[in-house]
Amino acid sequence: METITSRTNPLITHIRKLTVSRKTRRSQGLMVCEGPKMLGEALRWGATLDTILWEAGAAPVEGIPPTVRQVTVPGDLLRSVAPTQTPQQVLFLCALPDHALPAKLSGSRYLVLDNLQDPGNLGTLWRTADAFGADGLILLPGCADPWGPKTLRATMGACFRLPVWEGTLEELLPRLQAAELPLYATALREDTEDIRTVSLRRAAVVIGSEGRGVSPPVLAASEKTLQIPMEDRCESLNAAAAGTVVLWQMGYGA
Repeated sequence: METITSRTNPLITHIRKLTVSRKTRRSQGLMVCEGPKMLGEALRWGATLDTILWEAGAAPVEGIPPTVRQVTVPGDLLRSVAPTQTPQQVLFLCALPDHALPAKLSGSRYLVLDNLQDPGNLGTLWRTADAFGADGLILLPGCADPWGPKTLRATMGACFRLPVWEGTLEELLPRLQAAELPLYATALREDTEDIRTVSLRRAAVVIGSEGRGVSPPVLAASEKTLQIPMEDRCESLNAAAAGTVVLWQMGYGA
């Protein structure tokens, strides 16, 4: 295993760029993850590892492919390059999975995110979709980067288990039609129905942005709209909370 001690080492510089730049992550096809739990999930689910940085004194785990570059660095150097202030002894680079919208949607339950800009909400919904058995997340333009460090941390490893795809509304609609999946939106409209009365076992449901909700083009393309019942004194739910209710209804509702 090699050792690096310089903050100007090319690998360290490279990791810093990946941590802060969405454009760099996309061009290089790499994401930055940290912590032994995330590494364990990556190994368990067959993610393609590129490089691992171990804090000096940490014990490397078994099962790492021999093709993966492994480097030991001092604790202060790891902290200087990690996306959090208190990294958990290990940081690693992992190849981005294929995130283009597939030509065919073979599942039955999808959560569609429309301009959802908070990475914490995105990561939480990714984790929840995995827990409640959705077949994938579909991100329309304007969403937070699913491969950003904050999003990945919030997934708690679901990023290695459940696919996330990115595409436009124009790409999504014919795929839903071919799969005979209706598109619903969480919004208020004349045709709004109580979410408890609608079967979501075969559906794609849209959660809109935190501030403005579902965008007009997506709303216009939705077959019907869904309302989550709540106390009259409450105006709305956080996007992650609303998505959680939708996902539960998909997995366990009517």
